[in-house]
Amino acid sequence: METETTKQEELDKLKMQENPLAAILSGLIVAVLVAILWGVLTVVTRYQIGYMAIGVGFAVGFTVRKFGKGFSPFFGFIGAGLSLFGCLLGNLLSIAGFLSTEVEGASVFNILGVIFSTPSYIFPLMQESFHPMDVLFYGLALYWGYKYSFYPDLSVKQEEQKTKEMEEQLENRE
Repeated sequence: METETTKQEELDKLKMQENPLAAILSGLIVAVLVAILWGVLTVVTRYQIGYMAIGVGFAVGFTVRKFGKGFSPFFGFIGAGLSLFGCLLGNLLSIAGFLSTEVEGASVFNILGVIFSTPSYIFPLMQESFHPMDVLFYGLALYWGYKYSFYPDLSVKQEEQKTKEMEEQLENRE
């Protein structure tokens, strides 16, 4: 059996691998990618699928955990914040997509250029498309983004490392 000291040493070793910058950068990339997917699906289906927010939370949370290798709730806050950002950006991209279909000769990129060059447009546009149910889905995105952004305890990380070691051993045998 492992002693408490050995477990603490192992935990300290794993905590040395924590990487908040990698968590932020990878989470930001995934948040933008799923926001684009959200925008495209919303415009194509002409329906805002609120469940996309849950997917954003999962995707961002898992990415932050994978690349950040974090054990502290700090990584959860990174995941939650980036999940909310991804949801808001997804809604904004949807709005730009719908506007581009209504304004003759305007592309999504033209609309986005106008929106981002005049940031004062963002809040009124978001407010116009807001639905009270959005609060629920944003809350779920925050929850899942937080929950899956860090390892809750050492055993989860140990299991992942064992699985990785076993996969490497199998690859070396081939």
